[in-house]
Amino acid sequence: MSSSARLSEVAERAYAYIQPDGSWFVNNAGILVGSRQGALVDSCSTVDRTRELLSTSRGVGLLPKPLVVATHHHADHTNGLSLVEPSEIIAHAEVPGEMAAAFSIPPPGLFEEVRWGEIEVRFPTITFTDRLSLDLGGLVAQVAYCGGNAHTRGDSYVYLPDSRVLFAGDLVFNGVTPFGAMGSISGWIEALSRLAELKFEVVIPGHGELCGVEAIWATQRYLRFILEIAKGAVEAGVSPLEAARSVQLGEFDDWLDQERIVGNLHAAMAELTGGAINLIEVFLDMKEYAGGGLLRCIA
Repeated sequence: MSSSARLSEVAERAYAYIQPDGSWFVNNAGILVGSRQGALVDSCSTVDRTRELLSTSRGVGLLPKPLVVATHHHADHTNGLSLVEPSEIIAHAEVPGEMAAAFSIPPPGLFEEVRWGEIEVRFPTITFTDRLSLDLGGLVAQVAYCGGNAHTRGDSYVYLPDSRVLFAGDLVFNGVTPFGAMGSISGWIEALSRLAELKFEVVIPGHGELCGVEAIWATQRYLRFILEIAKGAVEAGVSPLEAARSVQLGEFDDWLDQERIVGNLHAAMAELTGGAINLIEVFLDMKEYAGGGLLRCIA
């Protein structure tokens, strides 16, 4: 395991794979070691990072050809799927279509240079619409849809009911600015309220350090903040970039990737007006907000 990634045993035979600092394309993953079947919760964004995840997984006894749960389609969570040699890849029914329409490597000129490696898109082999249960042998994992369009259209989470552990995927960010340009800001707010009703003691966020329910509420407060700014911007007839520049971030000022406020406002304002967004314009506006240079990326 690299000096940066950390393994934390969050329950018996269940591990969180935490990748600091949680910024662009630096996600968390999960390792579940059942007696009959192993499972991974997501992969990583680059070939090198995924290889490190797999090496670490073998070190804690993950069986060959594990199941993989893709919590959603974003590249940081799915780029490494082809390296896993999984028995099955499980995801919500919306994920294959979202993967087909998305980029696995961002277009040049947006982010600092990253050594991605040879990325081969691997699509889910099992899809579901509501929930399913995985009996891995002495370890039961429930995979469930978040209930509606949120961070993306196909977000799911993995819940270990016996140990009360929640692998939240990108429904929850901890100390990192959430990014909702490919989903629904209002839907995400609602999904977080549903998520908080689960009984859990530990949350593994999609990005950031291990946390509890407080990170769910902090993510939700940020999204409510975005929605209020968007309403004012629509009424005033200003652009998402102008609106973002006009506000103070307050309690969210020390979160990573602050430029995402612009992308989130694009999404929220489009929701409010019934419009659509252009993702390339979103990223160009985020670059402008951040000073015009390439967006920071340590993946």
